[in-house]
Amino acid sequence: RLQESRERLSVCSKLCYAVGGAPYQITGCALGFFLQIYLLDVAQVDAFYASIILFAGRVWDAITDPMVGFFISKTPWTRFGRLMPWIVLSTPFAIISYFLIWFVPDISTGQVMWYLVFYCAFQTLVTCFHVPYSALTMFISREQSERDSATAYRMTVEVLGTVLGTAIQGQIVGKVDTPCIQSPFFFSLTNSSVAMEELNMTHDTGSLTDTRNAYMIAAGVIVGLYVLCALILVLGVKERRESSELQSDQPVSFLQGLKLVMNHGPYIKLIAGFLFTSLAFMLLEGNFALFCTYTLGFRNEFQNILLAIMLSATLTIPFWQWFLTRFGKKTAVYVGISSAIPFLITVVLVDSNLFVTYVVAVAAGISVAAAFLLPWSMLPDVVDDFKLQHPSSHGHEAIFFSFYVFFTKFTAGVSLGISTLSLDFAGYQTRGCSQPDQVKFTLKMLVSAVPVGLILLSLLLFKLYPIDEEKRRKNKKALQDLR
Repeated sequence: RLQESRERLSVCSKLCYAVGGAPYQITGCALGFFLQIYLLDVAQVDAFYASIILFAGRVWDAITDPMVGFFISKTPWTRFGRLMPWIVLSTPFAIISYFLIWFVPDISTGQVMWYLVFYCAFQTLVTCFHVPYSALTMFISREQSERDSATAYRMTVEVLGTVLGTAIQGQIVGKVDTPCIQSPFFFSLTNSSVAMEELNMTHDTGSLTDTRNAYMIAAGVIVGLYVLCALILVLGVKERRESSELQSDQPVSFLQGLKLVMNHGPYIKLIAGFLFTSLAFMLLEGNFALFCTYTLGFRNEFQNILLAIMLSATLTIPFWQWFLTRFGKKTAVYVGISSAIPFLITVVLVDSNLFVTYVVAVAAGISVAAAFLLPWSMLPDVVDDFKLQHPSSHGHEAIFFSFYVFFTKFTAGVSLGISTLSLDFAGYQTRGCSQPDQVKFTLKMLVSAVPVGLILLSLLLFKLYPIDEEKRRKNKKALQDLR
């Protein structure tokens, strides 16, 4: 009892730790919901090249996670810790690259390369922040209950971060009407029609400039929040080296540790299940703004619908924390993630109705909260199970967290690139006030049919995950004895 009391974290420490997760979610949500429509309709990048930017950026983001995990595992301990220096040094460069993503350069050629370079640069730098921050979970306390509690605080703040990202980006940009071309047939008619299109674009230049300025203002606000949250994390959290070490710890090389991690059955089963869950919600996130704008016809409401989803998710995080404590994490997975299925089906089967869309958005947010909380709550259990099976191996926490993020980001990058490319094949018209029926049908598939199939597949995979509540209790007792 005395040992457990020493491992207890104060509410202030948990809040400071939780605030550190907000920058990743604020920027990630803004990019996830708005970058695609920004590239297509504001920066006016061709849909094919936009798909390359989104795909390459996501894949590069995925590749950097294990790279950063490797370098963290080789980083020596300092008086500030092993993880905190990464967070401090990456922050100033990350905010610069993020701001430049939302800037439209005044160049006739090289625009695609501009966005590709700064998108990849930001993904690298935010990985240098988020991977050590994720691994920090194992260095704030040795008690499972304290880590679970801190994770619940973190998930609440992170979902609140998605609300902030959605609200800041959506409300600032939403106050400006992005000009569009009334007739999509301008693109396929004669030269006189092309001249008419150019006349329209010239007429709308002022409004488009206002839209671009709005995106930059939103980026400036988000950058300020990024710095503030990083300061609170660094000043308010102490990284404890002893929290992750066992009495029998001996150093093991990175490659040996990687081999051990990838051969750990519970880890592979866990990431396989959440891989498809993440894919489902990534597809929904990346295409929902376009779906609301063109398929449902809510051009001036989509930012408010997104905000309803994120507010609902934020308010239900405490419920899911109570639910997993009362009924177990595996049960929470089945109930939480599957609850999105009927609402994803409803939103495409029911005729366009704003009230129904808001109801579906609030209900879907409940499932989004479960998808946010559960992976990060279950990963520490897998790390504890690994330590019991390999008591002589330590220092691999970053491998567990970074490769989980790697697999989800890599597949999400592939899916997002393919989804944008499929819109190009369907005939997406840049800056069109409306889209062809093929584009509307494609958007329905991308936000409903495909995510539902991926969720069902993930639920089947979770049946194989072996760590239930009884297993967790046994592991906790065994770890205490080993220490």
